[in-house]
Amino acid sequence: MAEKALIIVPTYNERENIPSLIAQALEKDPRIEILVVDDNSPDKTGDMVEEIGAREPRVHLLRRPGKMGLGTAYLDGFRWALARDYEYIFEMDADFSHDPRHLPEFLAAAQDADFVLGSRYLNGRVTVVNWPMKRLVLSYVANIYARLVTGLRLWDGTGGFKCFHRRVLESINLDAVRSNGYAFQIEMSFRAFHNGFRGQEIPIVFT
Repeated sequence: MAEKALIIVPTYNERENIPSLIAQALEKDPRIEILVVDDNSPDKTGDMVEEIGAREPRVHLLRRPGKMGLGTAYLDGFRWALARDYEYIFEMDADFSHDPRHLPEFLAAAQDADFVLGSRYLNGRVTVVNWPMKRLVLSYVANIYARLVTGLRLWDGTGGFKCFHRRVLESINLDAVRSNGYAFQIEMSFRAFHNGFRGQEIPIVFT
């Protein structure tokens, strides 16, 4: 088998979405596996993932005792992945705002970059569907501000659809990452660039 890929999907009450998301993601490439990091969802998302994993060895579950935040979910997922033999490590939302059809595009772009970011605003072009105008403007302006403050040359620094080569995550002291919300995405990219790695943005449709 060629280099393996792991998609980390944090969940909290995603029972309605997760079976379809898993099925669609796995069909995109035989190298792909999925780790669901579930924060003790009241709707038993974790139990459903466990049932799927009993039938499908490419599906894994990491249970956490309660709702602990998006950033810490990804950090726990990164540690899980680095303890195993995955080369490509993804961040991906469970609610289909990140379309699994983009996964092959990430893997292709990762051949020429250390990490790949799915951008909603690449080169100023907005590819967002069904967002209120106020929220869209806030997000767009926040990314401009983040570029100015951090110096990162990214159109979408707060985007959460990402793919890292394992060497990038191995270079980062995960225990030192402080952010937990949207700033987590900016901090991870900042640390990667600071460590000399090259990122590439690709356009995605964010629904």
